[in-house]
Amino acid sequence: MTTTTLSLPAPAKLNLFLHITGRRSDGYHLLQTLFQFLDHGDTLHFTSRSDGQLRLLSALPGVAAEDNLILRAARILQQASGTSLGADIRLDKRLPMGGGLGGGSSDAATTLVGLDHLWQTAMGEEQLAELGLQLGADVPVFVRGHAAWAEGVGERLTPVEVDEPWYLVVVPPCHVSTAEIFSDERLTRDTTPITLAAFREHGGRNDCLPVVTARYPEIRNTLILLNKFCEAKMTGTGSCLFGAFPNEREADKVRARLPATLQAFVAKGCNVSPLHALLDKAT
Repeated sequence: MTTTTLSLPAPAKLNLFLHITGRRSDGYHLLQTLFQFLDHGDTLHFTSRSDGQLRLLSALPGVAAEDNLILRAARILQQASGTSLGADIRLDKRLPMGGGLGGGSSDAATTLVGLDHLWQTAMGEEQLAELGLQLGADVPVFVRGHAAWAEGVGERLTPVEVDEPWYLVVVPPCHVSTAEIFSDERLTRDTTPITLAAFREHGGRNDCLPVVTARYPEIRNTLILLNKFCEAKMTGTGSCLFGAFPNEREADKVRARLPATLQAFVAKGCNVSPLHALLDKAT
């Protein structure tokens, strides 16, 4: 019997803006944001097992196996589908942790979507997105695989078509704790909700930026530097910063002018996730 390994991308996302519009009684923040994918990210390799075991062959530093979103996603799908199959999973990690690029959520979503294909559980996008929400508010957008206007705690998604520029993404040398930022008393939590049309016309801001730059001088300094070349923005709760460019060449020119010590990459914005583009091509 031949063993098939399925290799799939777990792309990064950017929050093109992030408004905090309120707070629920359970402590979760209400927000508005616009998610767009990048053609850059982690890669996951799945090999089916007949004995039901789930093994992650790539450990993440500082993350216990039981806390790893990849294994948690695999277990949730295994239980929900009732399959007797298991998997060996290997992760090629490219996205920084604590960078606001959604790496952990994207890994979890690719695990759900990938193992659904490999195990032929036929759960469907709706059920997979519901399972993903148990793992984190950002997981469903990766499961659904389309650029989206998000509201609620990030789970109410409306697919959108927006420009697909090239982005220069800069990774300051620090990790940001999302929990710390959302619990900071200085965070503005009463931004008036806007419409997609208003965002298209006037843009938006990241309400987390003032708190993050106050707490992390590395991010503040990197923002000042990047603003010399473009309109610099922060994705999510940080730490990664980005600027949009009309083509790859312009983005590369700015990257070449940044200090060699500063980690950065250039990637294309995508309204359809590279994961779904690959799977659609294969079917």
